[in-house]
Amino acid sequence: MFGLGMPELIIILVIIVIIFGAGKLPEIGSGIGKGIKNFKDATKQEKESKSIEEDKKDPEA
Repeated sequence: MFGLGMPELIIILVIIVIIFGAGKLPEIGSGIGKGIKNFKDATKQEKESKSIEEDKKDPEA
């Protein structure tokens, strides 16, 4: 995973806790999760709209 081992990930986590504080971490995680979900939904809608457009262009397929 990008050449990061467990010690590096722990150090990064400690730095994040120091910067944002333990109370803000759930909010940050929730925001990141919602962002990922919205991105996945948008890409799924884009694929669906492309398939619908292709069906309209080529009804014999």
